[in-house]
Amino acid sequence: MARRTASNLASAKTAGADVANRSTADVVLRADGLNVGYNRIPVVVDLELEVRAGELVALLGSNGAGKTTTLMALAGVLQPSVGTVELLGAPTKAPLHVRTKRGLGLVTEERSVIFGLSVMDNLRLARGDISLALDLFPELKPLLRRRAGLLSGGEQQILALARTMSKSPKVLLADELSLGLAPLVVQRLLAALRDVASTGVGVLLVEQQVAHALGTSDRAYVMRRGKIVLSGPSKDLLARIDQIEATYFSAAAEV
Repeated sequence: MARRTASNLASAKTAGADVANRSTADVVLRADGLNVGYNRIPVVVDLELEVRAGELVALLGSNGAGKTTTLMALAGVLQPSVGTVELLGAPTKAPLHVRTKRGLGLVTEERSVIFGLSVMDNLRLARGDISLALDLFPELKPLLRRRAGLLSGGEQQILALARTMSKSPKVLLADELSLGLAPLVVQRLLAALRDVASTGVGVLLVEQQVAHALGTSDRAYVMRRGKIVLSGPSKDLLARIDQIEATYFSAAAEV
């Protein structure tokens, strides 16, 4: 797996511009007519979405739009009432732990690290390739003996991402990694996701920071009240960001 750093962001973004022209054989994750909710109350309706290998796709929307619900359905935490999820070209109803074994990685906003263990022990728990994780995230090397609970919020999120990537997933789902973090840390995390995609992984990022996400991703979907209301190449959507924010982010969607 090729090494990429934040300094490679511009060249990786250029390389990603051609991703949309790939054949459907490169699709590693697809939602087809997905309806999903809680206690028979629909939250997400008629979802159509796909991610290709080597592509970073952003799923945007205000609080309550249905983004995290979508991610949980794609991960296998929630089961849709209608529609199908395809992982690596095959329909699946498997739970999260099975999808993980098949090549799915999930990083949530909760910074799911074990605070009482060292950075190294957190990486060991994944039973993956630690050297690969440290190649992707070299800033963790001087922190290996430090307890995860003593890391900053950004460092904890990088550790969670590194642990997931140590298992070489083919699809990565990332939920609100930037939540509560400083702008410079957000830029590093988004650059890290760009680097991950450049290695051939299909990445789906749920994000509220529209400008940052559109500036990093290849394509984007905008969700409002449980439905995809807009999609396209990120560079095209970025040119319309004022209109998008005024139309779809002016108030929190309630679903």
